[in-house]
Amino acid sequence: MDGWEIALLVLAGAFLMLVLALMVPILRLRHTVDAATRAINDINERTAPLMGNVNTTILGVNEALGQVHTTLDGVNIQLAKVDTITGHAQSVTANAANLATVVSAAAANPLVKVAAFGYGVRRAAAARRHADEEREVRTTLKQQRKAARAARKAGQVIR
Repeated sequence: MDGWEIALLVLAGAFLMLVLALMVPILRLRHTVDAATRAINDINERTAPLMGNVNTTILGVNEALGQVHTTLDGVNIQLAKVDTITGHAQSVTANAANLATVVSAAAANPLVKVAAFGYGVRRAAAARRHADEEREVRTTLKQQRKAARAARKAGQVIR
């Protein structure tokens, strides 16, 4: 046996020792991989029905969203109608306000004229009364003066 053959035998023995030393972790790793594979298969078996339920739920949500969309379209149509009604009501209100302004102006002008006429009549009546009283006072004063002059001529003093 040569030195090479002995080296090869030592190398073969070392390799055998390495294989034997690595066999235990590899077998344990195999058990771990098997357990992981079983867990993954179990998860697949359990999630398949869940995914079916999720798909059914999503279909239900999509249907509900479609109904909500249809309802919102109906609400938007009704809001457009309400907007139109509001516009008409605003127009009617503006027309009523304009009519009230016209009626107020038409009624106010004659009322002002009647009030002014009444004021003029009162003032004229007061002036006439005042003039009649003044005329009476003048007439009375004239008569008193005439009587006083006549008494002075006749020699009588009247106070």
